[in-house]
Amino acid sequence: MLNRRTFLGTGAVAGLGAVAAPEGARAARAVRRHVTLGKTGLKVSEIGFGSSSSQDASLVRRALDRGVTFFDTAESYRFGWSEEAMGEGLNGVRDQVVLASKTKAGASDGEADMMAALEGSLKRLKTDYLDIYYNHAVNSVDRMENEAWARFTERAKREGKIRFRGMSGHGSRLAACLDYAIDNDLVDVILCAYSFGEDPDLFAKLRHSFHFVAIQSDLPPILDKAHEKGIGVIAMKTLMGARLNDMRPFEEEGRTYAQAALRWVLSSPRVDAALISMTSFDNIDEYVGASGQADDRAGDAELLGRYAALQSGRYCRHGCDRCEGACPEGVAIAEVLRTRMYDVDYRNPALAVEDYAKLSSGGDAAACLTCEHQACLNACPFGIPIPDFTKDAARRLG
Repeated sequence: MLNRRTFLGTGAVAGLGAVAAPEGARAARAVRRHVTLGKTGLKVSEIGFGSSSSQDASLVRRALDRGVTFFDTAESYRFGWSEEAMGEGLNGVRDQVVLASKTKAGASDGEADMMAALEGSLKRLKTDYLDIYYNHAVNSVDRMENEAWARFTERAKREGKIRFRGMSGHGSRLAACLDYAIDNDLVDVILCAYSFGEDPDLFAKLRHSFHFVAIQSDLPPILDKAHEKGIGVIAMKTLMGARLNDMRPFEEEGRTYAQAALRWVLSSPRVDAALISMTSFDNIDEYVGASGQADDRAGDAELLGRYAALQSGRYCRHGCDRCEGACPEGVAIAEVLRTRMYDVDYRNPALAVEDYAKLSSGGDAAACLTCEHQACLNACPFGIPIPDFTKDAARRLG
């Protein structure tokens, strides 16, 4: 029987040196399936190029060579350098791809602020329009309630500067923000955290092996509602922390952990396409190798279950928020752990520091440095050592 002890007794724990993906995963492959995002009519490769951790035009061109036609960036990625690299990499083929970018439009921002942000992105991307423009990393409903966002996006559409508008999010209040945006017709496309960790069918199969706690139970019906309204749904954060090296000893040709995770997400009727950060030639080749294989999942459940068992006690699930209110000092635990993940797992310290700095007014983890009560100690149903992680975040990012 496959169980947690069997998984963890293999010795494949964090700290392994870099282990290359199986040779078959790196072989030259191309995207084999394209999909339409809801009723937008936008045809995209089912696996899209994410650029939150890169600023290299050669990666963009490699993805193009592998059949990727969907490219995503944001003004905040690498302080705008990501957009500049994207513009350089797409030079001469802009009309052959679907291009998306994002801005963090706040609850009190005006139309002029939003238009200035859009114009800045267009300039860096060397284009005069975006196919999709998102309100980025929304974790507070009041940002979508801001009427200036609706007016701005309608004006930008009329002027031909954007074709469709969307919302991206992966925070603790994701479901509520999506619900509002969908109900008020504020989005044509949504980009949200969604992985095999939100698939009840997978965990039903694994329940006999070890305990998993269902999370984001309100997210699947919201995504169903989005599809019913013709809204395109794109999944991100599909790899649950992307600790790929931990899984290399258990992989085989054509069946890596990353490919299994992508296949599982793409097999969901709730998802149109998946977006994933591509930071090397090898992982581009590995990721596109999952395209067109949504029905070929034999053996994937065991691989995904093994990863979940290995990482369960150190991966903060997007939207879980079971720890909310556990800290009497008001530390925003889930948000602090998210910023730490950017540094520790994604190796993007600049983004981690930037987002941590926004957790001011008691929401950051400064209080954790001198905490004695540790009221949050058992607040995580997955066993994350919250006091250790929040204290580590304060030391790293404070």
